[in-house]
Amino acid sequence: MKVTLNIWRQPGPDAPGRMVSYQLVGISDHMSFLEMLDVLNEELFARGEDPVQFDSDCREGICGMCGLVINGIAHGPEVTTTCQLHMRSFKDGDTITIEPWRAAAFPVIKDLVVDRSALDRIIAAGGYISVNTGAAPDAHAVPVPKPDADRAFEAAACIGCGACVAACPNASAMFFTAAKVTHLGMLPQGQPEREARVVAMLNQQDAEGFGGCQNIGECAAVCPKEIPLDVISQLNRDLSRSWARGR
Repeated sequence: MKVTLNIWRQPGPDAPGRMVSYQLVGISDHMSFLEMLDVLNEELFARGEDPVQFDSDCREGICGMCGLVINGIAHGPEVTTTCQLHMRSFKDGDTITIEPWRAAAFPVIKDLVVDRSALDRIIAAGGYISVNTGAAPDAHAVPVPKPDADRAFEAAACIGCGACVAACPNASAMFFTAAKVTHLGMLPQGQPEREARVVAMLNQQDAEGFGGCQNIGECAAVCPKEIPLDVISQLNRDLSRSWARGR
């Protein structure tokens, strides 16, 4: 395959950025998208040019590090992580535009790498439980209804990649926060902080500079773990209950 890459290059957080075009020839359609970027960087290094900086870690669709906006879509044309996107999703001769996540709360560090620590601070604000569980209990010691367990597992699949923020026109983190709130809110161990948790996490979300949610649904459309949009409804119900009780 031959592809043209239009890539956002930015030397640092305070430096201006610009789109730079590169051409690659001989790319296999079996390559992952990140392997294709590795090939580009090998060529740039051989020419004495600065390689393109991008995030990656596990490359197995688990860690959520590989966040890129590809042709205007978070993680690219397939509903998966960027590392699990393959070049067979593109055609020979395609022009591919690659950008970092665009959000005020995700400042660019360099090129395609952004600082997503704002999501960590939202979790730190309330994404925990204070129940002293002691030693590992028997599996049946705390009964959890099957629908609740399934719902908790579904929300817990969130890997914190930030695609929901990148896809949202308002750069809202509501979908991420709602997944964390729903995960813990469905479990018996998560009940002591349930009402305080939603308030604390939403306050931190606002403090980080994320935008407001308008229920457009782009967040769920690009989520690589296919978390349902209605986790936001559950967050809103928990928030209403917290307000009603004066928390």
